Amino acid sequence: MRILMIVVTLFLAGCTGKPSFDDPSLSTRQLNLEEFFDGDLVAYGQFQDIFGTVRRSFVVDITGDWDGARLRLQEDFVYEDGATEQRIWTLSKTGPDTWQGTAPGVIGMATGREQDNRFNWQYEIDLPVPAADGSVETLRVTFDDWMWLQSEDRLLNIAYVKRFGLDIGQVVISFEKRN
Repeated sequence: MRILMIVVTLFLAGCTGKPSFDDPSLSTRQLNLEEFFDGDLVAYGQFQDIFGTVRRSFVVDITGDWDGARLRLQEDFVYEDGATEQRIWTLSKTGPDTWQGTAPGVIGMATGREQDNRFNWQYEIDLPVPAADGSVETLRVTFDDWMWLQSEDRLLNIAYVKRFGLDIGQVVISFEKRN
C-alpha cells in the first residue's frame, strides 16, 4: 500500500502545472539577461522535495560580466551546513531572445529563451549532493528554470528539478543586484 501511495504521489506531482510562454505576461517590464546579470548580485534560495520539505538552503554571491558577446557568471554558493561550491557559467546570445551556455557538470548545452519579463533556462547537470554518511554523491538531474523580473534589481527564479523524468522537487531563488 505504501508503494502505491508513493507512485500516486509521484504521478500527481508530475501533473502539476508549470509556467509557459503561452501564459499572459503580468508585467510590462522587459528582461534583458545580459543587463540584469552584469555586475555583482546576491541570491537566496532553497531546495524543496516534492512533498514540500525544505532539504537545503543557500546564499550565492554572483559576479557577472557581459562583454557584448558572452555573459560569464561566477556563482559562489554557501549552504546552511557551511559547505561551499562554485559554478562558473559561460552564456552566449544566439538570437535576439535566445541563449545557450555551459558550466562544469552540465551535460551538453543549456538553452534559454527570453520573453517579456520572463526567461526559461533548461539543462541537464551532474549535481554534487551530500550523502547521509558525509560523503558527496553525484546526481544527474534536469532543471527547467523559470525567471521573472520583479523590479529592475530583483529576479525570482523557480527551477523544476527532475531525475529519470520524474519531478523530485524545486529550487526557489531570489536574485538581487548589489549597488
